[in-house]
Amino acid sequence: MAFPERFSNLPDYAFPRLRKLLDTHAPGGEPVAMTIGEPRHPMPEFVGSVLAETLQGFAVYPPNDGTPELLAAIGGWLKRRYRVEVGPERLMVLNGTREGLFNAALALVPEQKRGKRPVVLMPNPFYQVYAMAALALGAEPVYVPALASNGFLPDYAGLPREILERTALAYLCSPANPQGSVASRDYWASLMDLAEAHDFRIFADECYSEIWRTAPPAGALEVADATGADPERVFVFHSLSKRSNLPGLRSGFVAGGAGGIERIRQLRAFAGAPLPLPVQRVSERAWSDEAHVEANRALYQEKFRIADAVFSGLQGYMGPEGGFFLWLPVPDGEEAALKLWTETGVRVLPGAYLAREVGGENPGKGYIRVAMVAPKDEMQRGLMRLRDCLYG
Repeated sequence: MAFPERFSNLPDYAFPRLRKLLDTHAPGGEPVAMTIGEPRHPMPEFVGSVLAETLQGFAVYPPNDGTPELLAAIGGWLKRRYRVEVGPERLMVLNGTREGLFNAALALVPEQKRGKRPVVLMPNPFYQVYAMAALALGAEPVYVPALASNGFLPDYAGLPREILERTALAYLCSPANPQGSVASRDYWASLMDLAEAHDFRIFADECYSEIWRTAPPAGALEVADATGADPERVFVFHSLSKRSNLPGLRSGFVAGGAGGIERIRQLRAFAGAPLPLPVQRVSERAWSDEAHVEANRALYQEKFRIADAVFSGLQGYMGPEGGFFLWLPVPDGEEAALKLWTETGVRVLPGAYLAREVGGENPGKGYIRVAMVAPKDEMQRGLMRLRDCLYG
């Protein structure tokens, strides 16, 4: 029986690949998990009570597009956070950003661009769903290095004209996973100018937007609004997973031009899974409350300070501006992860597992990604073991 060729050359997903690397070896100390970006701070106190109050909602089919109340709550948050008015016709609720980043590409990327195979641009390293969306479309994924030399932000404008003329979509994550870099207003504006010049869309993955060190990151929607960019060129994706410590809720949204949102709604009406009504009620409450977000951010900012102290003086160390990952330089990420596990029990992810080799180079090879999601004391112990093992 035949299988689709478009997925035949995929590497193993990062975490099965990590298990193959580490799990035949005993840990060299009490295990400390610092691999997956699963928030472990307390979720908002109101979650249980809202679920209990709306339990009967599981007995009905939920609205696919989102309840009017949830869409209003999201619109209210966008206005408070980014000072942008976004009506319900420009919003669509999602089962988290991963589902949206994939399905929105299916809904909006054409089969051809100027009579040729379309291109989907993405930073390298990157969140792996970007590549899956491109391959599912039959588009050509183009992996653009996001290196220390360019502030860990991809230089899309530096690509050959032939690539840009075929580009239908560009992904960008800010704050970035894994490096924690933040796109400035000027970067966003330049990318929007590039999209206008070459007629492509931008998917702004902003799921880490509320975890920042010193200042709220600029949002693609606010820059688009300020510069007068075509709303149909810019689509932003947000989630409650990191902002509200609710990764299991699987709740997020996409905002963009009304025409594109209508296409996304049409596809999800046939092939998507609407959020259960009690989940939508919890989400409505979460987007309307900032107190729990501020408390969560304060915990991460304290973790930034701990990491800065642990790695003070380490050549190449750059604390993240946002998000909750450290992107630490090492000679070889796989060797470092294996050494760390077998000698200390600390478990991290080789950076190469988040990137693709292009021209014989994998831009993640000389890094490890370290998730700062564990309780503060456990995280500090893990970081100190890591420092002494790899940099001592």
